[in-house]
Amino acid sequence: MFLRKTERRKDGKTHLYWSVVESRRLDNGRVVQRHVLYLGEINSSQAEAWRRAIEVFDDDAGASRSLSLFPDERCDLPAAEDSIVRLRLSQMRLCRPRQWGACWLASVLWRELQLDRFWAERLPASRKGTRWADVLQVLATYRLIDPGSEWRLHRQWFLDSAMADLLGSDFGLAEAHKLYACHDKLLEHKQALFSHLTQRWRDLFNASFDVLLYDLTSTYFEVNASDLPEGSKRRHGYSRDKRPTARNSSSPSSSPPRACRSPTRSCPATPPTAARCDPFWKRSRASTARRGGSG
Repeated sequence: MFLRKTERRKDGKTHLYWSVVESRRLDNGRVVQRHVLYLGEINSSQAEAWRRAIEVFDDDAGASRSLSLFPDERCDLPAAEDSIVRLRLSQMRLCRPRQWGACWLASVLWRELQLDRFWAERLPASRKGTRWADVLQVLATYRLIDPGSEWRLHRQWFLDSAMADLLGSDFGLAEAHKLYACHDKLLEHKQALFSHLTQRWRDLFNASFDVLLYDLTSTYFEVNASDLPEGSKRRHGYSRDKRPTARNSSSPSSSPPRACRSPTRSCPATPPTAARCDPFWKRSRASTARRGGSG
């Protein structure tokens, strides 16, 4: 580990920010750096104290040598007991515990949805060997198990998980710039992904529907209250832009018993309702229509 200094100019002054960074060697011999701790703006004496602390930590941790689980000075065993291994329990310790079960289950779900095949065709490995499909699986697993920022995944979560073991890879999957760059590669496949997941839902659960409902948390229809008969429940809404004659009416929804939450779609606020919503419904029906059928 070492201290990294970053210079930034603000209001005509130069500010120095410090971080503790760890170098990690990958299986292919390349070295990548992991941000361990952000120290912020510290003075020179504090920086020197951190340097001494890191050097002492490296020596005590034995980074330059590997420790044996079974000490060489163990007692010699009789020939008749050559199948017995004696351990010094007082010298055993638990090293790098990590979450396995949830990561394994997320990997099973990933394969059950056939997302491994889907993304293998669309996110091939780069010329430098970056396995983008595996980077995406790490991101999706992280969001499923313990949602947080990509920065937290890079600094903490990946090393506390078994994703490297399950994917047969190393810390290269959690390099910060790869986590952010992976999102940029997904947008062009958005519609294909929605169609794929809808079809997998049908195949897995033999589901059928006329309209696939989307997240309606913030969905509403604006109605003209003056055109509604007395006693209509739609008269009791409220206007988001304070117009008393234009009430917002929540849309009650019905769905099949085995409904599936699907990605959100939205339509613009203007022009008139019929014109703006017609393309929206057509896209929704097209993306949820059964293959070979009318939807």
